[in-house]
Amino acid sequence: MLHLDSHILKIIQAAQARRVGKLPLGTDCYRLVDSSADGCPGLWIDDLAGRLLIQTRADLSLFPELLAKLADQLGVKSIYHKRLDQNQKQSPVYLWGQKQEQPFVGLENTVQYYLDFNSGYSQGLFLDQRDNRKRVQESVKSAPGAAEFKVLNLFAYTGGFSLVAALGGAVTTSIDLSPVYLDWGKRNFQLNGLDSHVHYFVKGDVFDWLQAFAKKSYAWQGIIIDPPTFSRGSTKKVFRVETDYTELVRLACQVLDPGGWLLCCANTVSLRDNQLEEQIQAGVQQSGRQIKSWQDLPMPFDFVDKQYLKSFWVYAD
Repeated sequence: MLHLDSHILKIIQAAQARRVGKLPLGTDCYRLVDSSADGCPGLWIDDLAGRLLIQTRADLSLFPELLAKLADQLGVKSIYHKRLDQNQKQSPVYLWGQKQEQPFVGLENTVQYYLDFNSGYSQGLFLDQRDNRKRVQESVKSAPGAAEFKVLNLFAYTGGFSLVAALGGAVTTSIDLSPVYLDWGKRNFQLNGLDSHVHYFVKGDVFDWLQAFAKKSYAWQGIIIDPPTFSRGSTKKVFRVETDYTELVRLACQVLDPGGWLLCCANTVSLRDNQLEEQIQAGVQQSGRQIKSWQDLPMPFDFVDKQYLKSFWVYAD
């Protein structure tokens, strides 16, 4: 049981004061409290456009008047709670303030995203990828002939990486098993004034499509690889980061233009030290390519407790 009391309220307020001045321009979605690093073990809080999402693994104990006080101190509209349980992934539960029955808009680096408390376990945007989305947008925008730049987004979810690449000038292809998430991605494009019809939203298994693309000699200048730690493909084949990332990189390299880049990401909680790096290197080598350059990318400043998300920007010959 995690008790939300007046002492923790003061810690939350201090955490907000440390973060607000450091947020990028046009950003109202961020990690407000990051567990032990902010003095609150077992407590994670996201601010989603003025709506708090409190996340705990344990049950949450609190007094209703404390919620009103917290909302007043932080200036938020509503408060929700999500139990972090991988076995029972449920939508957040309403606690206080305005009930958010419909999707709402959050901002990140002036880009707009639809978010939703009623969409299940995830609300539409992984905040720990904020800096990587910005890197993708800037990379595309600065590339010679950006209007002809093509980006492939694997395991696209609601298309955040595709969206920023398109805003940078690229033509994007987004692959996901879920038609619901692909439609969500299209709405994000339209929200930002982009014509989703000139981009490609592809339903299906990433491994199947990569093999099909390779047979047709399709190629992209940039590929985002950000898989879930565990998933089942269209044929019920189980994907696990710790065993299948090498093959994923190998297949991606077969449709990567010479001199193109891979953004390789993974939640490494289940991996031993350097295992992701070894898998990326092995995948590139097995494809017959060589790594030209390699950059280890840090997580955003507001994620300070554990560096669980590993990201590498890899250029291949």
